[in-house]
Amino acid sequence: EMLRSLVGSEMCIRDRLYIVDGVPVQPQYNSLITQIEKKEIEKFNVYTSGEAKKIFGKSARNGCIVITTKKGNYRIVNDESYAQINENKFEKVQLSPLSTFSIDVDKASYSNIRRMINNGENVPFDAIKIEEMVNYFAYDYPQPKGEHPFSITTEVVKTPWNTKTKLVRIGLQGKKYDQKKLPPSNLTFLIDVSGSMSDQNKLPLLKSTFKLLVKQLRKEDKVSIVVYAGAAGVILEPTGGNYKEKILAALNNLKAGGSTAGGEGLELAYKLAEKNFKKKGNNRVILATDGDFNVGKSSDKSMEKLIVKKRKSGVFLSVLGFGYGNYKDSKLEALADKGNGNHAYIDTMQEAQKVFGKGFGGTLYTIAKDVKIQVEFNPVKVQAYRLIGYENRMLNDEDFIDDTKDAGELGSGHTVTALYELIPAGTNSEFVKKTHDLKYTDLSKNSSLSNELFTVKFRYKKPSDSKSIEMVHVQNDQINSVSEDMKFASAVALFGMNLRKSQFNNSATLSDVLSLAKEGRGKDTSGYRAEFIRLVKSRQ
Repeated sequence: EMLRSLVGSEMCIRDRLYIVDGVPVQPQYNSLITQIEKKEIEKFNVYTSGEAKKIFGKSARNGCIVITTKKGNYRIVNDESYAQINENKFEKVQLSPLSTFSIDVDKASYSNIRRMINNGENVPFDAIKIEEMVNYFAYDYPQPKGEHPFSITTEVVKTPWNTKTKLVRIGLQGKKYDQKKLPPSNLTFLIDVSGSMSDQNKLPLLKSTFKLLVKQLRKEDKVSIVVYAGAAGVILEPTGGNYKEKILAALNNLKAGGSTAGGEGLELAYKLAEKNFKKKGNNRVILATDGDFNVGKSSDKSMEKLIVKKRKSGVFLSVLGFGYGNYKDSKLEALADKGNGNHAYIDTMQEAQKVFGKGFGGTLYTIAKDVKIQVEFNPVKVQAYRLIGYENRMLNDEDFIDDTKDAGELGSGHTVTALYELIPAGTNSEFVKKTHDLKYTDLSKNSSLSNELFTVKFRYKKPSDSKSIEMVHVQNDQINSVSEDMKFASAVALFGMNLRKSQFNNSATLSDVLSLAKEGRGKDTSGYRAEFIRLVKSRQ
């Protein structure tokens, strides 16, 4: 609080020069200044703009604060965190015929990577989640026609970056519902207003993002707002969507300051959501933060335990990440995964429009939960397979039929895409190590199934049910003509592999990525594919 009163307004925080223990702080990390605790500070000197410019140069034209800590080696650094990702390897079918994973509709990784590339920053390997990059884009899958809430599409082509392998695309399309026909919503906004949220691309952008959502609410929808900083509190009791001015006024009054009692905020938000629960409605907490929890329950594990407990109430969770410098992707992803929800990273109003504009229903309305995929490959046709991405979504094979195991959620109109790279039987490959033949496995017994490439099974639950429904789809061994969508999805996956310096990209270059992306651009009415092409060009 001392530093907050010292540094003044949000504008001052952004524009002023700070020097901590002799090291100038990079402007994008200025908001982290307020996190230095009073007990750590030995002394500080405040210089007005005129005297600061004479002493420190142009960078101090808006004034300067020099802080000396007691230990003398305090560093304001990029404190972003990402869960470790170890790239999936090729699995030999005879030893491991099943591949099981939870769907992922999160798109945060792509918008976060885009932000880093556009800022000229290096992209940490663990920030690159290829499945989230691929799923950022919409693909032309058919709307479901039967009893199930999603359709299934499969495609098999020659791999663009390796002539010895095949590339498989598995696509799900969630049923799209007219927004007017969606059930009433009980939404609880949980907003981080701590000191680290003061930057323009955090709380100010957050307010504008939520305004997009508020404008779409109906009178039967209700909104509550909980904020948290040093403590948590309710600033708006449940208010109907027809009272938009009242909701917007509450948002406009938000200001950043203090430490971050995230655990307390989550407890309060869920309590409020449960109190106003709509039995046949959409009950959801929408958490908006940079993820920098530092008071109370702040570890990933303690947060996960809290969310697992709370999701039993039937309240879903959406997590919106903002800002950079101390963005905690791993924490926010864990909360969304455990809370039956989704995770998006918002860096611009364009991204906010994507999440709460056309993507409104998919972000807020769950049509199927605990969606799992299990693929069984035919060893007569497939020697080895590799799931591209989804490293943080892998499940044990036995989890597939275990209805107590949590998995991903599918929203109204959502699409999910998964890519497998296959090494055909009889193909020599450096990625497949030799093993002894299995004594009790007789492949000749599979003659009646010899033309099947794989069988893919899907299990899901209706949003309020506890028992899964299963679907089965069989894919024969036939090469399809390459669709535009397949070319583009391949380009995005290959770009991710290039960024991760994957051992499996077969020396493919960014020029190969661009060729694929241009061929797969298609109509691109929203311009997102063209933006991707420009992003790749900026890396050349």
